[in-house]
Amino acid sequence: QVQLVESGGGLVQAGGSLRLSCAASGRTFSGYAMGWFRQAPGKEREFVAAISRTGGSTSYTDSVKGRFTISRDNVKNTVYLQMNSLKPEDTAVYYCAAAYRILPAREQDEYDYWGQGTQVTVSS
Repeated sequence: QVQLVESGGGLVQAGGSLRLSCAASGRTFSGYAMGWFRQAPGKEREFVAAISRTGGSTSYTDSVKGRFTISRDNVKNTVYLQMNSLKPEDTAVYYCAAAYRILPAREQDEYDYWGQGTQVTVSS
């Protein structure tokens, strides 16, 4: 089992920044690729970003490229999502997830464990 706890969400004005953190416990963190997903009100959960086991490979959805950066610290067992130039359409509950694989994955069914989510609200 892997337990994931997100933090860092909140209310921010458009153009602002937030850094989300996801702390993992349980099985060996470095054995898992990690991902961030989000779900806006009335919409399905969607892929945001993912990172490989070692952090050497990343993947982003087009709408966040150049604004968001995913990173990980395998000593602290934590994955981060730095979000800059936030827009109202980034408002959502953000979830981190762990996948027992080497490379980053964009598909939700690749992921084995999920956190409870953290709310991000961007005001215009």
